[in-house]
Parts: sequence; structure tokens; C-alpha cells
Amino acid sequence: MLIANRGEIALRVARTCREMGVPCVAVHSTADAGAPFVAFADEAVCVGPPPSRRSYLYMPSLIEAARRHGADAVHPGYGFLSEDADFARVCAENGITFIGPAPEVMERVGDKARVRGLMAEAGLPVLPGSAGPVTSLAEAERIAAATTGYPVVVKAAAGGGGRGIAVAGSPAELRDAYRETVALARALFGNGDVYLERYVPGARHVEVQILCDGHGGAVHLGERDCSLQRRNQKLVEEAPAPGLSDGQRAELGRHAVRGALSVGYTGAGTMEFLLAPDGAATFMEINARIQVEHPVTEMITGLDLVREQIRIAAGEALGYTQHDVRLDGAAVECRINAEDPGAEFRPTPGRLDRLDLPGGPGIRVDAGFVAGGTVPPYYDSLIAKLVAWGGTREQAIARAERALAETVVDGPGMRTTIPLLRRLLGHPVFADGRHTTGFVNDLLAGGL
Repeated sequence: MLIANRGEIALRVARTCREMGVPCVAVHSTADAGAPFVAFADEAVCVGPPPSRRSYLYMPSLIEAARRHGADAVHPGYGFLSEDADFARVCAENGITFIGPAPEVMERVGDKARVRGLMAEAGLPVLPGSAGPVTSLAEAERIAAATTGYPVVVKAAAGGGGRGIAVAGSPAELRDAYRETVALARALFGNGDVYLERYVPGARHVEVQILCDGHGGAVHLGERDCSLQRRNQKLVEEAPAPGLSDGQRAELGRHAVRGALSVGYTGAGTMEFLLAPDGAATFMEINARIQVEHPVTEMITGLDLVREQIRIAAGEALGYTQHDVRLDGAAVECRINAEDPGAEFRPTPGRLDRLDLPGGPGIRVDAGFVAGGTVPPYYDSLIAKLVAWGGTREQAIARAERALAETVVDGPGMRTTIPLLRRLLGHPVFADGRHTTGFVNDLLAGGL
């Protein structure tokens, strides 16, 4: 298997391959030549210089590496080409199994403007908004006036990772938000399509993990709360989501499975929902890949989601039903990024002179680096994911707080999110499960 990614997720996938007895090939840029995931793999090949477009995003080099090393399959991880239907199609044309949904399914769910309509047809609740991409500012203004009202959110149809999203509270703000989001979408995704949705103040971000095989089998593995975000990007995730009733959890699971089956989904994926203050859930989008936060689901289910991805891609049936899925305890994941929260989360790449990672009961750390390594400036700033499990949510949080206090990251000019993570976990709003997607911004602005 060729692992078309880098950092902690590449190492994570390689570990499962080792357990399954599947030889794996790591690809890397020249900037990552000394990274742990490269050393851990059975074979490694350099696919280009540091810029992603010339290495991790350059399909010809990846396909050539797979063919030269006899790879039967490609695992894309998350980010990079993980949701690129063209890459999945090129893999198939070269007789290589892409570990993920079929290209046509990926195209169907990857258009975030159109998938809303598909989910509405499947019976899932969706927010008022545009029926598809909005082609002009005048159309956006008409939809806002007649359908969504204000505030309204403008989103990139091909967006991901929390990028390409702007909220407008008035027609004047909509004009700026529309133009800026279209320009940003073109620059980031090569696609300037945007769509509109009603904005829900005080909402929570809740997502459901799904697994679907190619034999009609499908299960959900419970939900995760991902509301602690900065710049629409997640900082802390937990499973199960706090404060939901059994009825709400069951309904979210049913929506997720129904929606996935309606588009012929196979593999691991995530159905994302907004939970309004009144408890009403509405569909947001489908992520057709493994998520950064998948370890919290693994911790409460005992399943290896990467193993399940590989089994499904190999044509195996799940071998279990929803009745067989059992959730045990609670888990919290904290993203330790090389960023300075006091400087608008400016990345602080550089040498890691010291990296002391925690241990003890219930602690798992998925790290992409070791002491003496370097966090490159070219990619995501994630250093490690610290995951804590406990028999209760309170125990999981306590273990996460203890583990964060044990963690030491030091290097020239290095700043991390650890101080902010400790502040978030210790805040009474989080302890009570009352946090929303605006909580981090309000906290940093001094509003809480």
C-alpha cells in the first residue's frame, strides 16, 4: 500500500498496515526526508520538493511511485488528495485501489452546494439556502432577502478545512463576503462557486462517523462534538457529544446512515450537522475521508477505523450491524499545533529541541515528530494529537488536562496551542457542555 500523505496520519496508517501484515510505501517531499513516518514505512520514495503542488499534490509522481513499488492500493489520509475524485479515477485507471468512495460518489458529495439538495431528497433536514451554486452577487442578495434572511453564511462549494466561509449580517456585509469568498475559493480550491445558508447563532458542530461496505451494510459509530474551533478550524473534539438525549443521538445516527446510503457511499466518512440552541439538527456536509479526530471514536468503540477502511476497500463486508456497535466511556482529543494563539494563530514552524509527550492511563498520542526534528513551514502546523479516554466525560477531561500539563514542546521561536487548550478544558462553560462554535472567539476577545 502506498500512503499518499505525511505527518501523523501517514504514521498512523503505516502502523495499521504493520499490524495487518501489509507492506507500505511512504512518499515524502525533500522537506520530510527525515520524518518518523518515512523511517517507519517498509519503503520510502521522494516525490518532489517541499511545495505541496510539486510533491504531495502532484499526481504523476504519486502514481509512478505506486507502480514502481508494486502498490496495489493508495491510502490518501486526510487533506491533500483525499477527496479528489480525479485522483481516485487516475488510481483506478492504473489498476490501483483508492481507499475511499468511488470517484463518482466523491464528486457527488464533494460539491457542498448540490449535496444539500441530495440530502433533502433523502429526508435529512437542511437549512434554508441556495439550491445550488450562486452565480452572481445579485442572486445572492435575492436569496438572502427572500430565503435565508440575515445573518447569512457564504460558503465555498469546494471548500474544506474550515476555509472559504464568511458570515454577513447585512446586505452591505454580504457584498463584501460574497466577493471575498469567491476570490478565496478560486485561489484555494481552483473553483469559485459559492452557496448561501441561513446562519445559526449559538450553534454546535456535531458530526457522525459512518462506515459503509460495498454489500449494502452501513453503521454509524456515534457522534462527536467539534464545536471548539478557531477560524472555523477544530481545536478540541470529543465523543460522545455532551448534553444530547438518547433520542437526539439515535436521530442523528439514522440521518447519517440514510444520507450515506442514498448516494451510494462506501468506506469511512463523516456526516456533519449543526445543532441549534433549541436542539434542532440540520445537515451541513459530508467529508468523504477519515477525519483528523477519528481517534476519539476509536477510543470509545474499540474499532481501528483505518483497518475498517482497508477491509472495505478490499471488498469485505462489515461483518457486524448497528446492534453490534457498543460505545464505552468518553474521549477528548486536543490538537497541539505549532501556532501562536496570541498572534492570531500565526504558524511557528522550526526545530523541535525538546518534545516530551505524555503517557499514563487512558492516554494516546498520535505525533508526527520527534525531538530534534523540524516542523516545516510548508504544511499544516499539527505537531501531535493528544487523546484521553475515561469511563466518564469528567474523567476523560481530567486525564487530558493532566496529560497537557506533562507535555513539553520547545524550540527557537516555537509557540503552541497547549496553553489555550488547557484554558479551554478548564473553563466552566466547557465543563458544563455549554460551548458553541463561537466560544473560542468570544473567549479570546475577552467576552467570557
